[in-house]
Parts: sequence; structure tokens; C-alpha cells
Amino acid sequence: MKKLESRHYVFLGLFVVIVAAMLINVKLDIKVSAETQKMYDYIDSLPQGSVLMVSFDHEASAVPEIKPLALTILRHAFKKGHRLIGVSLLAEGTGIGYRLMQETAREYDKVYGRDLVYLGFKPQYIAAILSMGESIPETFPEDYLGRPYTQFPLLDSVENYDDVAGVISIADGSLTTHWIEYARARYGVTVTAAVAAVMMTTYDPYIGSGQLHAMVGGLRGAAEYEKLLKIGGSGRRGMLAQTSAHVYVIIMIIIGNVIYIAERKRKSGA
Repeated sequence: MKKLESRHYVFLGLFVVIVAAMLINVKLDIKVSAETQKMYDYIDSLPQGSVLMVSFDHEASAVPEIKPLALTILRHAFKKGHRLIGVSLLAEGTGIGYRLMQETAREYDKVYGRDLVYLGFKPQYIAAILSMGESIPETFPEDYLGRPYTQFPLLDSVENYDDVAGVISIADGSLTTHWIEYARARYGVTVTAAVAAVMMTTYDPYIGSGQLHAMVGGLRGAAEYEKLLKIGGSGRRGMLAQTSAHVYVIIMIIIGNVIYIAERKRKSGA
């Protein structure tokens, strides 16, 4: 059996710290940012029954960060009585989006076809965005499960972007920019976003110019949104694990430097 080295104990300590923090359920004092508050206020201010299009524009690898964000948005929308149309600009996000919408709909006793419909994936995302501006039923003649567009009461009065209150792009990359540059610029639809933390600085100029109406990002954004909704969730749990890990790493760096300095002094004095 291979002898454990010091680095193995460091990794073991990290595991213990994270598990202990989760078991004790440490309460983090999370301050809600202005960006998250604006996103919350936007969905909260829409009239009950508004139709929102939610686009799952992310890859499967981003699910640990994207899922908490998506769930908070979906929960808020269903809680306010809004109706949702789900689409995806990336093939990988298609099945994930469908499962998340179905899962959240069951929490709020929402009925498929009346309160939500999932249209699924369409290739050539720029063409798809522009096509929906002219006619959503021609772009998606069937839903994700192959049932006719005309079968669903929710879609009876939805022809194009004029009939939706806004588009929410849930993304881990640059696809939100296409909603801004084509759906908003050409058709005037309000675009908001829930994005991976690494993409937030990319979209800051769009926020500043007003082209992107609101944005929430990263695990912290999900945790902030959960605080506004007064619910628990994977955003807060993720932030707890992340914060515990960061504190532990900082302590290890300090201890490592103390040991290093003490060792140098010992050798120089020898």
C-alpha cells in the first residue's frame, strides 16, 4: 500500500471541512447584488399570465453551475403565475432544459400545454432566432415530443416575439449575444440572462448600454436569488461548499508559509 503523503492529508482535510460545513448547515450572510435584484424585479413586475421564452443555451458540462440559476428563474416565474415556452440553441441543453422545466412545473402543479410548453432544439441558432421573429409555429411546428404546435392552448395566441413578454437566455457562453443582436435589435424583444460567472464581465457592456435588460450570474447569483425568493436550494449549498473550500485553502497557504519561513530560519541559524 502506497504511503500517504502530506498533500493527501491536505485533500482529506478539504473533504472533511466541506462535509462538516454542509452537515452543520452554516448560514451565510449573502448580500443581494444590484444585478440580481434587477432580474428579480423584472420577473416580479410582469403581469400574471405573461408568456416568457426560456432558452437553454448551454452545454452539459456547465450543469453544476447553470442548474441552480435555471431553477431559481423557473421557480420565480411559475410562482408569479407566468407561462413559459422552452427552447434551446444548443443540442446539449435540450434534454436538460426539458427535465428542469418538467421538474419545476410539478413543484407548482403546472399543466403542460397550458402553463408551459417545451419546443426543444433548432439548429443554426441565428437563423432560428430570426425565424421565430417572423413565426414561431413555422419555426417549431411541433414540440419537443413531436406533438403539433396547434395542440397546446398556451400557444394559441403566440405567433412571434410580439406575443411574449421577454426572452431569458440561460447560457454558459456567448449565445446570449445572438439574442441581443438579432431578437432585441431587430424585433425589440426584452432580453435577460442567467449566465455562468465567467461570462458576467462579457455581458457588462450590454447591461450598461441597456441592450441586455437584466442579468444574474454564477452560484452566487443563484444563492442571492434564492434569498429573494425565501427558499433553500443548490445555489446556497454550492456557495457554502465553495466558501468553506476557499477559507480552508487560505488557511493552508498561511500555514505553509509559516512552516517555510520557520524552516528557512532554522537552516540559516544552523
